[in-house]
Amino acid sequence: MNSQSTKLSELRRANENSDARKRLTYLFDDGSFTELNAFTKENDNLSGVVTAYGFVEGNPVYAFSQDKNIKGGAVGKAHAKKIAKVYELAAKTGAPVVGIHDSNGAFIDGGADALSAYGDMLKWTSNISGVVPQISVIAGTCAGSAAMIACSSDFVIMSKDAELFMAPPFDKDAGTAESAAKSGTASIVCDDDKSAVETARKLVSILPANNLSPVPLFEFDEPATAFSTDAEKAVASIADADSVIEISKDFGLASYTAFGSVQGATVGFAATNKTAQKLNADDCAKLARFVRTCDAFSIPVVTLIDSEGFESGSAAEIAGSIRNMTMLASAYAEATTVKVSVITGKAYGPVFVALSGKNSNSDMIFALADAVITPLAPETAVEFLSHDKLKGAESAAAKRKELADEYIANEASAITAAEKNAVDDVIEPAELRARIISALDVLSGKRVTRLSKKHSNMPL
Repeated sequence: MNSQSTKLSELRRANENSDARKRLTYLFDDGSFTELNAFTKENDNLSGVVTAYGFVEGNPVYAFSQDKNIKGGAVGKAHAKKIAKVYELAAKTGAPVVGIHDSNGAFIDGGADALSAYGDMLKWTSNISGVVPQISVIAGTCAGSAAMIACSSDFVIMSKDAELFMAPPFDKDAGTAESAAKSGTASIVCDDDKSAVETARKLVSILPANNLSPVPLFEFDEPATAFSTDAEKAVASIADADSVIEISKDFGLASYTAFGSVQGATVGFAATNKTAQKLNADDCAKLARFVRTCDAFSIPVVTLIDSEGFESGSAAEIAGSIRNMTMLASAYAEATTVKVSVITGKAYGPVFVALSGKNSNSDMIFALADAVITPLAPETAVEFLSHDKLKGAESAAAKRKELADEYIANEASAITAAEKNAVDDVIEPAELRARIISALDVLSGKRVTRLSKKHSNMPL
């Protein structure tokens, strides 16, 4: 063996058991991948990142995995160039990118080179946003500018012991996976780095390869869960068995978002959860982000509505509640993917307009038979419309309830909404999955042409 071959073998042996490479084996089929630019150096050492391509469920995927064993995974020009090549290849071939982050940051003596390196990576992740799916896995430390790069992806998955922060967290709760989940920064939190990468593998497998690819198709089993007005159970009764992956579970507790499959085809589910409070700023951001992600990759969205509306009051309005509501309405209105809405319970005022009304461009709107669809809460409507009947009542509360029940039966029922063309059909819970399957099937060829513009200017 000549000296160059010996050197090559030594380099391979020195790095073959690193955490960075091990994590890539969790991602790719049979743990097999092809490394890119394996011998690129950063100063006197190999660069602190492994870049590679391989297959996930038979489909090509690009990935990078930072190697903390080499100078703490420090980022420099060579490190950034390797990652930039992954993005460039993904843009050329239309394949997803999975980034596994574990680095202490840039080289301390990197100066402007370090800033340029981060800028280059941030430029590329922005360039391919909405073109191919991007998933970030935070397996260790992700700090400073790297945190912005990780959070520019479509989904952030964290190990429960990982750290994600802009500056060193001085509060014991800051920078943790738990705090990232509560703030909506982390989409999913897993027990360890292995389960985090395996979750990324599952998520990338159900997403289209790029914005021009159809949604994936899978073998499926019928759901075993009966319909319930609880958002999670309602989705489980529609989606194929064991296909649901919830997104942002700990953020926006009055809303529910998840991917699943319906008759083997990927669908996005957006729902309100009546067991929680009214929709607040977090819920609006969560739902809007999810719908825009689905729309970017033409994933159909099924929306289930059971909500008394948006959080209101002086404090909410000072905090920008109207902006948040408008952002959500804009996300729905702008989305051109297939949209099917179902009123499963209450749909009061603006929440109906934003999530399922004609202005949100829903392609089909169904309501369950006992749904309540009204501009105002029935009790409020009674105060305006039947104030004289409340005067002198022996029990104002009892009379108010009686009048509210009459209002629901006569003015706010699902049948009344259908008569006024606010919904397309009134159905029973037992029909729900079959009707959604039928709607998704007939709408699969949907084509929409928009006015020529760069993009809308939604209130963020």
